Amino acid sequence: MASVKLILKKQKVDASGEAPIYLRLIKNRKTKFISLGIKIALNEWDETKQRVKKNHKGSTRLNAYLATKVADAQGEIADIERRNISVSARKLKEVVKGKPVTNFFDYSYGRCEKQKNTLSFSTYRNYITYLKKFEKFVGHRDIAFEDINVIMLKDYAGYCSTTLGNNNTTINFSLRILNLMFRNAQKEDLIPRDLFPFNKYKVKKEKPNRRYLNEEQLQALIALQVSERAQAPLAKDMFVFSVFAGGLRFSDVIELKWKHFNKKDQRISKKICKTGNAHSFKIGTTAIDIIEKYRTKDAKSEDTIFPFGEITERYWNDREYRAVHIARKTALMSQYLNTMGKAIELPFNLTFHLSRHTFATRALNKGMRIEHVSKLMDHSDIGITQIYAKIINSELDKAVDKYID
Repeated sequence: MASVKLILKKQKVDASGEAPIYLRLIKNRKTKFISLGIKIALNEWDETKQRVKKNHKGSTRLNAYLATKVADAQGEIADIERRNISVSARKLKEVVKGKPVTNFFDYSYGRCEKQKNTLSFSTYRNYITYLKKFEKFVGHRDIAFEDINVIMLKDYAGYCSTTLGNNNTTINFSLRILNLMFRNAQKEDLIPRDLFPFNKYKVKKEKPNRRYLNEEQLQALIALQVSERAQAPLAKDMFVFSVFAGGLRFSDVIELKWKHFNKKDQRISKKICKTGNAHSFKIGTTAIDIIEKYRTKDAKSEDTIFPFGEITERYWNDREYRAVHIARKTALMSQYLNTMGKAIELPFNLTFHLSRHTFATRALNKGMRIEHVSKLMDHSDIGITQIYAKIINSELDKAVDKYID
């Protein structure tokens, strides 16, 4: 419980012999002072009763004012302590002074809405999803930035792990969204720079686990006979195409148009969905043969190559519809690929993104320079690509341990 007391700061006596009266707040043995804008002579203050003596001509008026200030401060403190017993002395001072307290959820959801048109829709949707996840943990929206401390972060991480069954990667991402909102609020001078509990608590990161198809598994998939019903053959071709076409992401493969493919130069040129970067690279015979399987006599330059996405005009003009459509088709693709993965007895679930990992490990294994692999995969940082190099080195070490004493 915080204490409130009136103090005459005698060490601040001015030239006329008067000293200022302050409200003193003490919380967890930390003290904060709030100036009340009143000065009186030293002999006009009763320190025991915390009152202005009657020898001051305005004592009645001043004492009524001081009593109101103390009562208001005690009321504000009682209210905020009912909501959060861990509130700091600094926070109490801000509340008593009338400084507005920034609500975390009001700010964070508002920030997302402001950025909705500048963020990719999938990023915007992820932000909202993870904020709602935190809101469900808290149980309400009445929480200020100052209320989010190390203890709460630890409890939230525990909730993610035990109640939701999240792994450390997901937990770290959940905290990263909160971290981002804190940094944005600091940049806008809504909260102080020293209010940052993430410096004191971190979840241990798991070692990156990049699954991929080795050469034997890849050839088994290529040779696999799949049902001609539905779109299973198309799903298989799109996966294999990505493996032999720079590890293109699913969204880029599904949006690939005939105008993006220059048959003469054996080159793909398009803007990458995730980064927005213009990307141009050469592809080999395997990828070209797959593309040519889907060329029709009346194919137009604006037509998509792989008829998996039912791309309509709305898809290109409505980014929310586009994100939902890709998510739905990604799920369908995963169903097809997982069935194929089981058929060739993979020890893990086969998803489209593994085509990207497979391309990277194959390219490095075949001697391609890591900076060239990084460029082909449109990585923003070569450090991302180095993860694949570490995988290959690890596999090499295992081979040495197994065959060489």
